[in-house]
This record gives sequence, structure tokens and C-alpha cells, in this order.
Amino acid sequence: MNLRFAIAGAGAAAALCGALLSAPVFGEESEQASMGTPPLQYRQECAACHIAYPPGMLPAESWRRILNGLDHHFGTNASLDLASVKQLESWLVTHAARPAPAGGAPPEDRITRSTWFMAEHDEITASTWRHPAVRSASNCAACHTRADQGNFDERIIRIPR
Repeated sequence: MNLRFAIAGAGAAAALCGALLSAPVFGEESEQASMGTPPLQYRQECAACHIAYPPGMLPAESWRRILNGLDHHFGTNASLDLASVKQLESWLVTHAARPAPAGGAPPEDRITRSTWFMAEHDEITASTWRHPAVRSASNCAACHTRADQGNFDERIIRIPR
């Protein structure tokens, strides 16, 4: 084998491994652990209505749009003072998902409409989504028993029947 091709192949393999290791992973360990403790404001304001979604579930551009539209946040007025918005934006953007190579942000900046979410949940039946304990794909805690801790490990899922 030509030494030049062997070196190039090893370099490509190392780059691929590095890319895979740096990609966001939901499941094996707490997503929150990789980013430290979320700001108190995030836990108080955002988690008052839904789980405090890990920032890595959306790209930075989505978080910015969401924070700039809190007066009409998915049908609710969730307005905050400017200082709070700036603090949350800084943390969310710092820990956001990398932009998708193709397709960009999910439609309407909805986590549940993102490519990775749909691929991860493709085996979930329509009747499961309609189950009274679930009601919506955005209700992560209905199945992910540690979603409030940022842990979406597939080994601790409990799907209501």
C-alpha cells in the first residue's frame, strides 16, 4: 500500500472520529452534565410551563428567534425583561446544536419537527402520541423519566400504554 494513501486514510478516519465524538448525543448521559447548571432564570421561567429543554436540541438561530418572539411563544405570552432575555440567549446560544449541514433549523423552530427528533421517534405510533398521559410530542417527560435532568437515555424510557 502506498504510504501517502495510508496516511491520508488515517487522517480521514481521525477526522471522522473527531466529528462523531463532538456531535451532540442525547441519551447516554445527562445532557445537562455536559453544559453545567442551566441559569436559574431558565429553570424558573422556561421550566414553569415545560421541561427546560437542553440547548443542544436546537441550533443557535432557533433559540434567537424563540427568545425574540416570547410575546407569542407557541400561543403564550412568555415575555421577559431584556436583561433576562440576553442572559438566556447567551447560555442557550453557547450550548446550542451546531447548524445542520443541510436543511437548517427545524420548521417553526420546533424541536419535535427537527430531523433528528423525527428519526429518533419514528417507531412511536400515532396512538401513543394521542395517549392521555402523552398528548404531545413536546411532552418529553411523559416517556423520558429523567427529561427534567436532561437525560434522554433510551434505557430509562417508560412509554405509557
